[in-house]
Amino acid sequence: MRFLIVGGTSFVGRAIAWSALNQGHDVTVINRGQTHSDLPGDVKRLTGDREHDLSALKSTDFDVTVDAIAYRPRGVKVLHDAIGDRGGHHIQISSVSAYESPPQEGATEATAQLHATAPEDPETPVNGETYGPLKAACERAAQEHFSERLTVVRPTYVIGSHDATLRFPYWTQRLALGGDIAIPGPRGNAFQFIDARDLGDFVITLAEHSTLGDFHVANPYPALRFADFIELVSQQVSPKETRLVEVPYEQIMRHRLESRFPLWSGAKSEPTLAVDPAKSVAAGLNFRSLSDSVNDVSTWWDGREGPSWWLTREQEAMLIRTGDQRGPKRGPGF
Repeated sequence: MRFLIVGGTSFVGRAIAWSALNQGHDVTVINRGQTHSDLPGDVKRLTGDREHDLSALKSTDFDVTVDAIAYRPRGVKVLHDAIGDRGGHHIQISSVSAYESPPQEGATEATAQLHATAPEDPETPVNGETYGPLKAACERAAQEHFSERLTVVRPTYVIGSHDATLRFPYWTQRLALGGDIAIPGPRGNAFQFIDARDLGDFVITLAEHSTLGDFHVANPYPALRFADFIELVSQQVSPKETRLVEVPYEQIMRHRLESRFPLWSGAKSEPTLAVDPAKSVAAGLNFRSLSDSVNDVSTWWDGREGPSWWLTREQEAMLIRTGDQRGPKRGPGF
């Protein structure tokens, strides 16, 4: 099959491109050409700005188009105007963040509701507050333009190597250093994840079977608790004397350090991190082990320096001093 991947060189788009290549498909990617790519030379590369100019798609046609970087509805319209019906089966990567918070855990694709409104300004920045409503608006735009051949994929937190957000690498690398490690509470917050490679493989499966509809991509169900997720990673990578210390969310918020804890949902458990993926599993979604994901990230990271926005050791020590709820050394039930 001939795949067009809008994006295709960074994290999720890259994983989808590699999955298509590994299954023997023909792959074309279109992006701004600014991100380093490890895709092989037989991948065709087109350059374009997905919100303003995709004229590079003129006179092209594909069996499947995967839009991995739909962040504003304007960009969905620009893509449709550029390729029309020549893109074939349209698969749009959305997010569980597109949902209004369901009333309880276990929401299905049929019971969860998209954000009803989105910012009207087409130049609205994509940030923590606007991301979900904009993703919902992108889905509505896709329904308008690609409705008869549309598949929407809604992943939860995506983890794995080549992660431009560096969210999961924070935890694998901090836990590998050991010592006293600050873990944000509440410890019982719901948590689901998906390895980028599993997401990529599932997208290709949907394409190969021409499967339409919307799909949650989330693992596991019932959902883990955030503290249990961190504990599982710690058991794999942490030195023996590591101690995981729960820090109350009030302490984190008081010191305005909430942005320093990647993958943390905040002061309360979010039902959107405990959705039911049964429909996707029935359609061919498979899950590799968390241990495999940890090894993948650790090998890719290879001991380099973390970014400036990760929690510093000084900030961590301060939080532990002011909010230490003492737990045992590495082991279940910290």
